[in-house]
Amino acid sequence: MKYSKIFLSVACAALMTSCSDFLENTPQGTLNDGVMNSPQSIDLLVNSAYASLYGFLEGYHPNTLPTNNWSYGEVRSDNAYKGGGGTGDVYDIHLMETFDNTAETGNLDQKWFLLYCSVSRCNSALRVLNEVSEEEVPNKEIRIAEMKVLRAHFYFELSRMYNKIPYQDEYLPTTEYINVPNDEFTRDQHLSRIAADLLAAAEVLPAKQGDRGRINRDIALAYAAKVKLYQAYEQDPATNKVVNINKSLLNEVVSLIDRVQGYGLLPDFQDLDRVESDNGIESVFDVQYSVNDGSSDAGRVNWSMQLCQPTGPVYGGDCFFLPSQDLINAYQTDANGLPVFDYQSRPDYASISEDATTHALSVNNTTPTVDPRLDFVVGRPGITWKSWTECPYGYDWARDPGVYGYNGTKRFILDRNDPNITFVGCHGLSKLNWHLIRYADLLLWKAEALIELGRQDEARPLINQIRERAMNSRYVKDFNDPSKDAANYKIGLYPAAGWTQEYARQALRTETRLEKAMEGERYYDLVRWGVAKEVMNRYFDAERDNRNYYQNTTFKDGREYFAIPVAQYNFSYGRYTQNPGYPQF
Repeated sequence: MKYSKIFLSVACAALMTSCSDFLENTPQGTLNDGVMNSPQSIDLLVNSAYASLYGFLEGYHPNTLPTNNWSYGEVRSDNAYKGGGGTGDVYDIHLMETFDNTAETGNLDQKWFLLYCSVSRCNSALRVLNEVSEEEVPNKEIRIAEMKVLRAHFYFELSRMYNKIPYQDEYLPTTEYINVPNDEFTRDQHLSRIAADLLAAAEVLPAKQGDRGRINRDIALAYAAKVKLYQAYEQDPATNKVVNINKSLLNEVVSLIDRVQGYGLLPDFQDLDRVESDNGIESVFDVQYSVNDGSSDAGRVNWSMQLCQPTGPVYGGDCFFLPSQDLINAYQTDANGLPVFDYQSRPDYASISEDATTHALSVNNTTPTVDPRLDFVVGRPGITWKSWTECPYGYDWARDPGVYGYNGTKRFILDRNDPNITFVGCHGLSKLNWHLIRYADLLLWKAEALIELGRQDEARPLINQIRERAMNSRYVKDFNDPSKDAANYKIGLYPAAGWTQEYARQALRTETRLEKAMEGERYYDLVRWGVAKEVMNRYFDAERDNRNYYQNTTFKDGREYFAIPVAQYNFSYGRYTQNPGYPQF
């Protein structure tokens, strides 16, 4: 069953349980530890922790605090623009995009708060679980393992967003939270602890769970591999620069991924955006959603995507989270169907010009060959939009083209007439799962580790599996002549000739971008590889003629992580220290 089934029994309780229960005081009439400290409350507390993945907590809305990281991991990278109705629309995300965010940026304080609320829910469940016996709760150890995996997930998000974070486990009295500094442990120590919790959980969790959506052994193993991959890129704590790549940890990544069996790639890339493929062969760890399930506001839909539908005749959305021209350019291929690594030296692919009188759009420079995933990921003027037959993607699908251009997000949005989508006002919301980890991730992580270990020949078939899936997917067809492709699609497999470690590294990083575009991971990849400053400043240089608001934007040293919010500094009574790259408190 989906989380929605689990959520129904906990919806009110999950939203009533204020984070202040755990961080500050014990309000009356809430589900505090005193009320909930009984074996009968276990399921309620566990489900409340699971509900944190949904992201609708403590009165905050996931549309601007998205659990899928579209703002934190994509808009902050070279993959996406903020979008919406100009730079002032949800201004805090604009500050992230231009790297002008500070310790006072409210969105970042709210995200910190929500992630620690999620940690607190896990700790609350663990406190009660630790007090009951196996006789009272026969699946006690499994539930403990589930909570430790969930807590590991939230701590991992905190680590890669804020770096300097306080650690609070279930044994720490809540009255002591305020006394915990945020520099007691290094990044490496945090990641080591997170991985240890995941591996310990994997030894307890069953291979399969009876309830669909519950955490199992494969999730713990796969997540441990991801954390160790991040940990392998060791950073100088004073500068955030990568100073070493730990080969021992990379070997562990390979071994862990090899233990995750029974998964594969969906036959068509576009199946990733079909509800029918949810929890299928490619799904390792999914956030589950539902629609019209009897709960309020249309069901447990993916509210993180509320703002991200196109405007205009089909969806009438808010048009946030738009693919960058640089991402579109990166899908160009050479005569062999391989990526063009120096694409930024070429003219913009499929650039758009508009007639000032008629608003007719002209699409320029469309003769180069491109990877077919371009039109699986991006909505482009004149190109067929999914199965919509009344018109192609056009001028009136963009909300503010003068600022952000005409292209839109195509991923994670269902067909307008799909029965799994529901409209709340102008927002088309769906129960399409969010893939936290999918099988393609495992292939890419393993290939990355093998390349850095000097075993690049073993990595090439893994990367080619992903490219072959894209090659064999059904291509987007021309709107007016469905017998033709919508663009000059050409994708090939990497040959053995010339497959050096350096070339393989570039191929892997490019493939990771093209396959995972808009999935909330790009910026974190750049930081892990130690190339965020280089890539982002090159991106800003390339994009200044397209996006005027980038005119004075640069990536400054030490800005790999967000600033520690000043509100959290005040909460700690001055115990927290600031990250490099920002003024100290």
